[in-house]
Amino acid sequence: MSDTIKIGRVTIPRTAALAPMAGVADRAYRLMCKRYGAAYVVSEMVSAKGICYSDRKTAELCTVTDEERPMAVQLFGSEPDFMAEAVKIVLEYAPDIIDINMGCPVPKVVGTGAGSALMKDVKLAASITEVAVKAAGDVPVTVKIRSGWNSDSINAPEMAKALESAGAAAIAVHGRTRDMFYSGESDSGIIRAVKQAVSVPVIGNGDVTDGASCKAMYEETGCDLVMIGRGSYGNPFIFRETEAALKGEEYIPPSLDEKMRVMLEHIRLILELSGKCEELAMHEARKHAAWYMNGYYGSARFRGRCYQLSSYAEAEALAEEFMELQKSREINNM
Repeated sequence: MSDTIKIGRVTIPRTAALAPMAGVADRAYRLMCKRYGAAYVVSEMVSAKGICYSDRKTAELCTVTDEERPMAVQLFGSEPDFMAEAVKIVLEYAPDIIDINMGCPVPKVVGTGAGSALMKDVKLAASITEVAVKAAGDVPVTVKIRSGWNSDSINAPEMAKALESAGAAAIAVHGRTRDMFYSGESDSGIIRAVKQAVSVPVIGNGDVTDGASCKAMYEETGCDLVMIGRGSYGNPFIFRETEAALKGEEYIPPSLDEKMRVMLEHIRLILELSGKCEELAMHEARKHAAWYMNGYYGSARFRGRCYQLSSYAEAEALAEEFMELQKSREINNM
């Protein structure tokens, strides 16, 4: 098995990619994950119609920096004409790949006929893909789907075949139906079925939380690349871990000191890149700070305090206090 995969003209290491996550995977998040080994990253999803109407956030959401490459800009929408026009606009930002979201389960997206609502209309999904591929020229277009709309309509293999015929260069599959949202178990069997149904690369997504589950996804599905979403929350190290697991190497988890150092580095990046005043930028940083503290003694109380942070100095002080608590507990347990 090759150590890389090709999506169109783009070569990607065959380790693990960062999934697109609205409200989470902004540039600061993507950069942190790239620094710890993410093979490929995808932007937060961007409204195709919003871009066409010169949405003020377009540049912020679509800009691709060299450190993030290879990177895709992800679009969502339900109208082929708007999708085609949006692709042409996005090309000005020179993404490596353009991805179309046909898997988002949230009501405000599904209610417009976009996201996972397109799992119910394979013909429209294929039309959207076809016009996007035509507009993109030599930039590959990929599509992210779910296993189906609900348990009575598991149609990912059928959908994937139609998208491949429409010109999609790769298909990413989240192994849950729309009505599951993020609950229950992701079905690796449906990812395997999609892999068997198409000849383009297939990216597996769902319930990858560590090196072992990443390796299992590859082995159980035969997928060409694994994509990690929520497993990266407060844990950019997961990409280092998955790479070690795939190479059969020992993985040494980060110490608490390293986790807190990286947390503060992440917060500094948010402050630097957000374009907002410190207090407003810290609002965005709060959830990330809380995620870095998960799984430790007393973390519930500290996570609650993370949601009150309004300055970097407060974050530094809280990290120091958190480390002191863990050290004192270690001493008391000796």
